[in-house]
This record gives sequence, C-alpha cells and structure tokens, in this order.
Amino acid sequence: MEIPINSNGDSRTAEDDSLEQDLQQVMVSGPNLNETSIVSGGYGGAAEGIIPTSSIKAPSMHHSNSNPSMMSEEATRGVAVEKFDTVKKWSINTYKCTKQMFSERFGRGTKTVDLELEAQIDVLRETKMKYERILRLARELTNHFYNMVQTQQALGDTFADLSQKSPELQDEFGYNAETQRLLCKNGETLLGAINFFVSSINTLVNKTMEDTLMTIKMYENARLEFDAYRTDLEELSVGPRDAAAMVRIEIAQQHYQIQKEKYERLHSDVSIKLKFLEENKVKVMHKQLLLFHNAISAYFAGNQQQLEQTLRQFNVKLKPPGSDKPSWLEEQ
Repeated sequence: MEIPINSNGDSRTAEDDSLEQDLQQVMVSGPNLNETSIVSGGYGGAAEGIIPTSSIKAPSMHHSNSNPSMMSEEATRGVAVEKFDTVKKWSINTYKCTKQMFSERFGRGTKTVDLELEAQIDVLRETKMKYERILRLARELTNHFYNMVQTQQALGDTFADLSQKSPELQDEFGYNAETQRLLCKNGETLLGAINFFVSSINTLVNKTMEDTLMTIKMYENARLEFDAYRTDLEELSVGPRDAAAMVRIEIAQQHYQIQKEKYERLHSDVSIKLKFLEENKVKVMHKQLLLFHNAISAYFAGNQQQLEQTLRQFNVKLKPPGSDKPSWLEEQ
C-alpha cells in the first residue's frame, strides 16, 4: 500500500496519527533533564522546541557589575542550551527510529537484511538456549549427587559406630562402612569434575555468548537507525529541490553517512565475534565433554585410579575437605 508523503516527509494517515501517540510514550524514556519537555517539528524538517524548565530562568532586570556573577549566568545558560540540544537530537532520532520500526512492522518500510548473518545470529540464540538447559541440568545433577555423597558419608559413619557396638555383627558392619567411605571418596572426586564442567559451561553461556549477543543488540539498533536515516534521505530526495529542501537533503546525507559507517563497523564486529565464538565453543566443549564422559565412566566402573587420573589430566583441583557447600555455582 502506498502512502502519500509531502515535501517535509509527513504522512497524514490515521495510522501515523496513532503512531505519534505511541511516540509520546516512547519519549518518556528519554534523558532526565530537570523535567525538560520538547515539542518537535515535522519529520524530516527543522525541529523547533518549547522548553518549560526550572533550570532556565528569565533574565533579571537587575544587572550586577560583578564579573563572577555574569560568568556564572553565562555558564548556566550554556548548560541549558547544551541540555536542549541533547534532548532535541535524542527526540529527532527517537522519532525517526520509532517510525521506521512501525513501518517495518506494518510492511510499509524497507529493511536492510544480511541473510547469512541473520541466520548465524538465529543459530547462536538457539544454541544458547540449549546450552542453558545443559547448564541447568548439570547443576541439578551436582546438587542431587552432592546429597547422595553426604548420605553415603552419614551411612558409613553409622555403620562404623555399630561395628564398635555390635560384636556379633562387627565384620559385616565394618565391610559396609568401608564400602560407603570409598564411595564417598570417589563421589567427592566426581563432584570436583562435575563442578569444573558446570563452571566452564557457565562461563561459555553467561559470559562469552552473552558478550556476543550484546554486540548483536548494538548492531540491530544501528541497523534500525541506518534504515531510518536512509528512508529519511530517500523521502527528501524525491521532493522539491528548492533552496531549503537542498539544505535539508545535505544534512540528511551527512546523518546517513554517519549511520552507515556505524552500521558497517558493528556488522563487521558481529561477524568477527561470531566466528571466534564458534571456534571457542568447539574447543571448550571438546575438552569438557571428554572430561565429563571419562569421569562418569570411571566412577560407575569403580575405577578410582582412572577417576583421579582424569582429574589430573584436565587440571581439576578438588575442593578442600570439610566443605559443606555443593558448589559455589549453586549460589549464583
């Protein structure tokens, strides 16, 4: 559906009237500058503002001959003007980006898309969700296994106590006490391997992947700004070519170039981070999955020597004896 647009880039449809109402809510999230409010001009044109603020006061009729007083008044005015410029630029940028976002959502605007990069981003988000599930289940396993080891320790202590107090069953209680103590020792060794596995997955998911996703978020915001200023420039280019319009086109061209450079820089950053993230993920998971498999297999095979060798192979250090907490990760 085509929408008539005048020389200033204003569309006079009912949908855009509704859009402007939505923008009033968006503007609430803007900079807090001593309750400063702005009334912007038309989209694509010069923005003018009315500022009711407590920080800008009418000039006093009393003129002081004091030099410091005049300098202080000029500094106050300079701060007020700076605040006004900040809000003005933010308001124009917010208006353009929000209009672009609504245009894309309703199918009236064009969107810059890199299909290959978007596919990689979707894969990363899906992968992060699956790894978060692995992390959650591994933490549950750590917690349950810790409780089992604690129960084995308590059971071994009870067997040992009964071995001393029941002469007729001393040997039987003694065998079971020794078995539970051995299981408890091997269980603590396995817990060290599982905790190391959990810690590495946590770093990969909540630091490495999250850092890449933060860059992706900045890239997506830059893409929206780039398309907003591109659309603005295109609308101005098809309008009249009088002197005022040419000035607006030149300004729009400058803004467009700035946003284009920002978009291309972040596009490159995302591509590089995705590449390194994939390489790092494969390297980390290869090591951690091998550790997890060897440790679990050695434990349930009752091979204490192999279990301890696995921890030495991957430089896993056990927690100090007497620690009652299952893992410091459980507190996060």
